[in-house]
Amino acid sequence: MPEQSPFDLAEGDPFGPHNLPYGVFSTVDAPDQRRLGVRYGTHVLDLSALPSALPAAIHPHAELLAAPTLNPLLAAGRPVWQQIRAAVHSAVTDLAHRDEVAPLLHPLSEVTLHLPFEVADYVDFYASEHHATNVGRIFRPNDAALTPNWKHLPIGYHGRAGTVVVSDTPVVRPRGQRKAPADEAPTFGPSLRLDIESEIGFVVGTPSTLHESVALDAFRDHVFGVCLLNDWSARDIQAWEYVPLGPFLGKSFATSVSAWITPLDALDEARTPPPARDVPLLPYLDDADAEPGGIDIRIEVRINGETVSRPPFSAMYWTAAQQLAHMTVNGASLRTGDLFASGTVSGPDPEQLGCLLELTQGKGPYLQDGDEVTLTAWAPGPEGARIGLGEVTGRILPAL
Repeated sequence: MPEQSPFDLAEGDPFGPHNLPYGVFSTVDAPDQRRLGVRYGTHVLDLSALPSALPAAIHPHAELLAAPTLNPLLAAGRPVWQQIRAAVHSAVTDLAHRDEVAPLLHPLSEVTLHLPFEVADYVDFYASEHHATNVGRIFRPNDAALTPNWKHLPIGYHGRAGTVVVSDTPVVRPRGQRKAPADEAPTFGPSLRLDIESEIGFVVGTPSTLHESVALDAFRDHVFGVCLLNDWSARDIQAWEYVPLGPFLGKSFATSVSAWITPLDALDEARTPPPARDVPLLPYLDDADAEPGGIDIRIEVRINGETVSRPPFSAMYWTAAQQLAHMTVNGASLRTGDLFASGTVSGPDPEQLGCLLELTQGKGPYLQDGDEVTLTAWAPGPEGARIGLGEVTGRILPAL
């Protein structure tokens, strides 16, 4: 039986020519050499070698593709992103290129995947009305679930870029101060209420100028693509520290991202209107006449192999374009490699909740040492295809 060609994909493969997500990999024979790659089926295409195979189409960008991270490509801007995407699409679909391209396809089982970009700044939002309402009812049962500002602006906080890690990186249980309502004083020790947050992350490519805000219609000019993201949360540390300034040590110990960054252009078919707004928005956030800002991404959360939730990203109240506009409206500048996340994705139904805090109504159980959490996701693509966002996995290790 002849060996199957890497160009022959299984029916319904979510990493076909409509997807083509970017990552960084190394091989066994050169473990210290990190290379840019694009996933195609069960293989990764070595972009650093592609200019030698397709010189006419992609040679002008050879230096970008030879970099050990995606950052130079991210900084190059949307016209270059589109040129390279078109060349990669031709490389894997045009029969005339197969002899040159075939040696550049490495089986995923034989490579190591790395954090695909150097994270500049990290911002996490709180954009799901369902999540915010559920959490508000748990934490403030006698008050309004949503704070007065929630439907007027996308609430967020600045996280710690240095603890963003790639999928399959172990997560060490954090230690910190904890104080239950009945305790007289705080205690110190490992978090007893370690949680997940299923999210979508957005990766900034083109920077902006200090003191100049980014308008809603400039979203595609600045954001390169999306990734799956799990913003691990120590709920007991968070509950004691977050008044009055918000999340800090309860969030900053680890944020896991998938190894693949899916270009925004791959998600055009998944664009969808956001939920109806029942509060008038200020002009810089008003997207009534903008392109549909929601994205129909279906997330699945598994703990130790068991599916516990399927959160729908299409239910998010605030869109990524609105988050970007609000993040820069005060004049804060964007940097190449900035990462901003949606906040926990939750839907209206019990099986669509994106964290254990909601799934257990705050009662637990929470994550135990040895537990493994995996997020996967896909979005509808053209011609009935699925666009896969890969996976983000983390296993809990005991506190040090």
